[in-house]
Amino acid sequence: MKITFITAGGTIDKDYASSAGTYNFEIAEPAVARILQNINPNFEYEIIPVLKKDSLDMDDDDRQLLFDACSKTDNDKIIITHGTDTMVKTAEKLSTVNNKSIVLFGSSKPERFNNSDASFNLGAAVGVINCLKEGVYISMNGRVYEWHECQKELKTGQFIKK
Repeated sequence: MKITFITAGGTIDKDYASSAGTYNFEIAEPAVARILQNINPNFEYEIIPVLKKDSLDMDDDDRQLLFDACSKTDNDKIIITHGTDTMVKTAEKLSTVNNKSIVLFGSSKPERFNNSDASFNLGAAVGVINCLKEGVYISMNGRVYEWHECQKELKTGQFIKK
């Protein structure tokens, strides 16, 4: 099995940046690369960085870049790291990609944080990608949904069924 990981940024890839004594978050290198290096995966993979953006800063042109990356890869198993705020909107754009299983996931805290859910959410996405039929899915908080059947609940930050 081979999985193509496409990275778009989001909280999962955020890290502290220091300039002139102040600390800010910025999108750093893809967290998925660090996670996969540590787990000794039993599958082939490639990582294709496409964006380094907070999902609130993404626009239609950015979503088109993700669409193009998914369409161009020969692989039919794709996992996308993405910010959680506009994940469903991007999933909608990707819903017309044919003959592929696409799973979007992210995290509520940066992967660099000790109590981040990044590794857990990645593990869930990897675990489920083999079992999914073609289509676009969101994997967050231990659940997997078809993209159009879920929403982010602002109160808890969790994805729930509509």
